[in-house]
Amino acid sequence: MKPNSLYTGAVALLAVALFVPLFITHGIGAFDFWWWMGANAAVFIGLSLLDREYRLTLLADLRHGLGWKLGAGLGSAALLYAVFFVGNIVSRKLFAFAGQGIENVYQFKEGASLLRVSLLMGLLIGPGEELFWRHFLQRRLSAHWGPWVGFFAATALYALVHLGSGNPMLVLAAALCGLYWGLLYLLTRSVALVLISHVVWDLVVFLVAPYSA
Repeated sequence: MKPNSLYTGAVALLAVALFVPLFITHGIGAFDFWWWMGANAAVFIGLSLLDREYRLTLLADLRHGLGWKLGAGLGSAALLYAVFFVGNIVSRKLFAFAGQGIENVYQFKEGASLLRVSLLMGLLIGPGEELFWRHFLQRRLSAHWGPWVGFFAATALYALVHLGSGNPMLVLAAALCGLYWGLLYLLTRSVALVLISHVVWDLVVFLVAPYSA
């Protein structure tokens, strides 16, 4: 049975409505980027859980092969870090705007406690992005249009909401990450694996070993 298309479309439009202003404004007063991003993650996890098949497939995923998924998630995070490490060097040499664009991404951390950023990123934002963008949206779009169209549609929307930042490097990074994690999800059907990959990569890139000139 195909999921309700109106619900899928309404939640997708809500994602655009909540994420685009976030990347434009970076927050409103004390409700900064990280609180807003965390709130968005909580909202979309909640909306996703209304989907019965989402709940059942998530539970099934968490019950089997977690050791293998942990290893594959860590390995895929390391591979993605290596790809961006090379991309950081090459893009800075090829494009005059690349260096500033990359530095602007790291400005999201300014004024925020590193402990708060790490906790929100590791426990809510990173998991929430995969639980929503891949396990909810990509899965439901794939049920309507087939696995490859659903994959590309979810990836395009994931990149689209980052356009509000006005930062081509962030949009490109989002598109590449969306393709990478979306393809992992398409091939493995495991959101647990992709979630581990996303969270580990986020923490390493933002807090442990950021990319630099």
